[in-house]
This record gives sequence, C-alpha cells and structure tokens, in this order.
Amino acid sequence: MSSRADLVLVTSRSFGSGSDDPAPRLRAAGLEVVKAGPDHDSAEVAAALPAARAWIAGTAPITARHLAAAPRLRVIARYGVGIDSVDLAAAAAREIVVTNTPGANSEAVAEHALALVLATIRQVVAGDHATREGRWRTPPGRELGALTVGVIGFGQVGRGLTRRLVEGFSTRVLVHDPYLPAADVEACGARRVDLDALLAASDVVSLHAPAGSGIRFDAPTLARMKPDAVLINTARGELVDEPALAAALSDGRLAGAAVDVLATEPPGASPLFAAPHCIVTPHAAAQTLEAIDRMGAMASADVLRVLAGDSPLHPVAAR
Repeated sequence: MSSRADLVLVTSRSFGSGSDDPAPRLRAAGLEVVKAGPDHDSAEVAAALPAARAWIAGTAPITARHLAAAPRLRVIARYGVGIDSVDLAAAAAREIVVTNTPGANSEAVAEHALALVLATIRQVVAGDHATREGRWRTPPGRELGALTVGVIGFGQVGRGLTRRLVEGFSTRVLVHDPYLPAADVEACGARRVDLDALLAASDVVSLHAPAGSGIRFDAPTLARMKPDAVLINTARGELVDEPALAAALSDGRLAGAAVDVLATEPPGASPLFAAPHCIVTPHAAAQTLEAIDRMGAMASADVLRVLAGDSPLHPVAAR
C-alpha cells in the first residue's frame, strides 16, 4: 500500500453508491481511499490495515486482532448505527476514536419494516409465486387498520414505524421498551406494555431492539405469540433463533415471518430459506440512496475531524 498519504480503509458495502460519493472529499483532504470487501478477514483488508489511519467500516466484526495489525489507526467510523461489532474496549485501550451515524438510516429501516409487514400480511411474495405457477387464487390477507402491532424497542426506527402505522393506517400499536417512560410512548399514539402482554395481543411483532438487549425469540418466546401472528426482524440476527422460527412456521404455529437480518451474514444457508411463509431480504433495510448519502457524509465528516485533531460529532463511548 502507498505511504504517500494517510490511508482510509473503506469496507462498507454501499459506501459511495448513492448520489453523493464522499470519497472525493476525503481525497481532497489529502487522504488515500482504499476500498476492500465487507469480510474483515480478507487478504485485502489485512494488506491495508498496517497503513490505515481511518477505517469506515460496515457490519463485520472489528476485533483486537484487527487493531493490533493497524498501528497507525486513529478512528473507526461505523457506517451505520450499530456498534456491537466493534471491540470498543480494545479501541479505547489504543485510544482509537469510534464513531457511528445515528439517525442516518432510521427512516429507511422504518420504511423497510413497514414494507415487510405489508408484504407478509398481504402475502405479496406468495401471490407472485402462485400467479407465475398458474394458480390465480390465494388466501385472503389482513388489513393493518384491523390489527395490533407490537413494537419491541422504541428507538428512532421503532418510533418511525409506529408513526407510520398510527398516522397512516390507524393501527393499534403496543410497545415494549423498559427504558422509556410510558408518556414518551403515549405521545406517539401507542401504549407501553410488558413483553408478555405484547406477545399475547399482537397480530404482528416487529423487532427493533439493539444487540445485548436480552431479547431472544427462541422456541418458548415464539410459543407465547398468537398462533396466527407474524414476526418481523430488521434489527439484529441474534434476536431470533432461526431453527426455532423455521419450526414454528413449518408447524403452522405462526402465520408468517419476514427478516432482513440473519445470524450469519452473508449466509451460507439458513433454516429460514426452506421455511414456509417466510420472506428474507439481504440486510437491505438501510440501503436507500438517501440513507447511503447520509451515512457516507456523517462517517466521512467524523474521519476528517478526528484526523485534523478535532472532536468527532458522533462519538461512541466504550462500554
């Protein structure tokens, strides 16, 4: 790798693929931009780390081993909001600044969650397949205005989905988030309840909890859902026990599911691929042109600030 300029390693899948590529701004500041695949164990990542001063990173893990191979690294800019993939303690020990892009993709993810809800309850994918196979009739769907949707996790994405449901469809929304006062939830037209009450009453359950929240939809939790309910996951793959969900769908104990995140990404295989009434999308919720531009701009701005000796706008504290 060249040593003529400070090097910025970029491993996010979509960096620069929107309508406003931030790479020229980095180069204008005298930085060399080197793109590598999203797999952080690839040879091209290993080759770039010794010279890297900044790392604009996607969702793959960043471990102490990576940091040990990057003696010049000063900033890790997570391209997105989740920081569970970064060893924050190891970064803090090395005095490496970690940033993220809060709010940059919240609207995009909320829209994708709504799209998955509608596609599932209206059997859009099943109807497409049936029509192509010469079967013109499919079972009736459901209307959102007649349903109760449970939202688990009431951060910006959970709030965005709730706003769309309440204002757009007059849907009854129940929220489980033990860290928020009930008044904050009620101000959005929803009602805060405990997890048991949400599972018992919800026709659709949409997951928006962060990693490490203690939420896990394993077989016992899935059994507490209504037998004709639908599960949506646009948050984290670790929140769902994929074999248990596949079994619940195969046994007819749930009406459907739609997930944008999987336990292993990219997946070699998943039991959900063969499960009936299940939609799987490729971690695409945040991938809109607008969100890509916002994430790129925010990540790049913090890289430039840190390398110039200034404080970042969106720092992440070590846990």
